[in-house]
Amino acid sequence: MKRMRITLSQRRALLGLVFILPWLAGFLFLFAFPLVESLRYSFTELKIAPGGGYELTFLGIENYREALFINPNFNRILTESVIDMAWNVPLILFFSLFSAVLLNQKFRGRPLARAIFFLPVILASGAVASAQESGLIHLTGSSEVAEELGKAQYGFDVDSLAFLLDGAGLPVWFTEYIIDAVERIYEIIRMSGVQILIFLAALQSVPQSMYEVAKIEGATGYETFWKITFPMVSPLILTNIIYTVIDTFNNSPVTQTIYETAFRTNEFGLSAAMSWLYTIVVSLILIVIGILVSRRVFYHE
Repeated sequence: MKRMRITLSQRRALLGLVFILPWLAGFLFLFAFPLVESLRYSFTELKIAPGGGYELTFLGIENYREALFINPNFNRILTESVIDMAWNVPLILFFSLFSAVLLNQKFRGRPLARAIFFLPVILASGAVASAQESGLIHLTGSSEVAEELGKAQYGFDVDSLAFLLDGAGLPVWFTEYIIDAVERIYEIIRMSGVQILIFLAALQSVPQSMYEVAKIEGATGYETFWKITFPMVSPLILTNIIYTVIDTFNNSPVTQTIYETAFRTNEFGLSAAMSWLYTIVVSLILIVIGILVSRRVFYHE
């Protein structure tokens, strides 16, 4: 009896299936049913019954119409979140790639430097952030004073930077973009920890023989980066773009609005419709980004 031989492409496909199997099992057993139920709720009015349980009244697309054309806040918050995403993603990607290239160099204390760059991700966790906020309020006795102290810690005099960039002849919009990035440097660092780790893994997978050949051929550091490093890490640039877009929306005011609509005003059907509109917008953005960026991705076989 002959054994069936598996080709290399089939083996890779099976390996990919095994890799996503835990996520697939979790989605089917934990998320698939709530996902279908939320879609059903979005077309109905859900009311809590006096004796327990709930009652559903079919409304069609009324919840979607109210979210898009009647609700005074949802459209504005969703639009602002998309604009903030378009503003933040290039900053986070540039900073994380730049930091990963620096941290990939050989120098004394490199493990400590890598830990320091990932530290803001830990400090920004819910428990630590709550402890920091509670500590400030306890010391000052006022949430307003604590907020002012928090803002004062990140104060930065942007006048000198603005004069420098303006003197260099840069456009006004680019000057404002750079100043905004400098003012929000801690937020950018906090949101770049995972991306830095992903880029570090990509940089360490680049064959050193390529750099050795480039050095023998007399390539400069600039040429080495754009001809070797950047193309080799481009698949994970797409991964980081997708992760950053999702992470940006995950922490946006849209999710807070959806939560308050459901559990403060008890409009569960409207909240479900907002959730699906939000999901559709994020999905369309990811599809467009995936199509545009994947054309520039280089896959090394």
